[in-house]
Amino acid sequence: MIFKFDVESIRKQFPACQRMHNGVPVAYLDGPGGTQVPTRVANKITDYLFYHNANEHGQFDSSRESDRLYDEAREVLADFFGCEAGEVAFGYASTQNNFDLAFAIGRDLKPGDEIIITDMDHRCNRSPWLALRERGIIVKSVLVDKKTQQIDLEDLKAKLSPKTKVAAFNWAGNALGTISDVKAMCAMAHEVGAITVVDAVHYAAHYAIDVKLIDTDILICSAYKFFGPHLGVIYLRKEVLEKIEFYNVQTEDIMEGIRKFHFGTPPFELICGTAEAVKFIASVGEEYSDYFTAKLEGLEGRRRDIVAGLLAFGKYEEPMAAYLRAELRKLPGITVYGPAEGQPRTSTVVFTMDGKKPVDVCKILGDQGIYTWDGDFYAVEVVNDTLGLKDVGGLIRIGLDPYNTIQDIERTIKAIQEIVTKD
Repeated sequence: MIFKFDVESIRKQFPACQRMHNGVPVAYLDGPGGTQVPTRVANKITDYLFYHNANEHGQFDSSRESDRLYDEAREVLADFFGCEAGEVAFGYASTQNNFDLAFAIGRDLKPGDEIIITDMDHRCNRSPWLALRERGIIVKSVLVDKKTQQIDLEDLKAKLSPKTKVAAFNWAGNALGTISDVKAMCAMAHEVGAITVVDAVHYAAHYAIDVKLIDTDILICSAYKFFGPHLGVIYLRKEVLEKIEFYNVQTEDIMEGIRKFHFGTPPFELICGTAEAVKFIASVGEEYSDYFTAKLEGLEGRRRDIVAGLLAFGKYEEPMAAYLRAELRKLPGITVYGPAEGQPRTSTVVFTMDGKKPVDVCKILGDQGIYTWDGDFYAVEVVNDTLGLKDVGGLIRIGLDPYNTIQDIERTIKAIQEIVTKD
């Protein structure tokens, strides 16, 4: 069966895709920094605010509705993660969630205990653990192989020890698009008794998450990276959750189960929007599931549709990303970064241009209605240290999402060709 993806049907669901620049649609290639939002997500948020808005646990209808919508959202996100609803919590942002997590775990650590992070990580997954050094905790950072642009698993193995209490690493690098073998990394960390924390912020918009398959204890991601509002979502394995004492209001009902990670009144409207973003992905999966029957074997219901939707996104995005990388490599002075072709990676394309600062290139593109990002994207160590790109201003980053078109890519290639040849 030949895969045919109806991108125009997707685009019609995103009002942002109607935006024009000098008579042509804006090319939203800034997705790794945050995706656009379908109408249904915004409608769900406003529906909550207009018709169900109330604090929790009240003895009246709108409060009961808020409680019900919150519980339903956790069930939806449980299907997204492949876990139980009682293992899903929401928070202000992934960075905030990770700080809350680190400080809570840090209560039980003592000077000399060790934590593992990596040089591939976004500061979201580095800063909270590095903050624990003031308590005498030793933080070790695993190197990234400059040649393969992948996490050095031998270095990880060498740095793990019986003193390692936490191993925190990303599933996909937001700067290079590198997808790491987190299942193997979790297994290595568990061998020494460490808690594993997987940063799936960049991964979540492109591929299906299965927390049980990779056997992680904790996983974080952000809804605004997969078509939702600005909200952090976290999976906490129930056996690990029971052992962590979070800083929180000390009341009996809050200090039980997943409510231990529930700080104050939840942002119900954003939680509703997050669940609706997952339902959007599932709706795409319903349409394209017949293309992925073998990969969906054993799955059912909403979980099956979610996985199918993400498979469809990947099937559509990956060839365009490969085409873009190939065309960029043909241009003089362009260096494309990331793992070798054929190695696991997201549809994020990053490169530099000789003699041009990334910020200047992105401004030229932005002035043509082509939205891209420049810099280190808070993945400071891999961009500035491993690749040595600090002095040139980091990378130019192009990210593909299911609302992007081949016309977006052709326009971008042409615009970059003009920049290269202008001087």
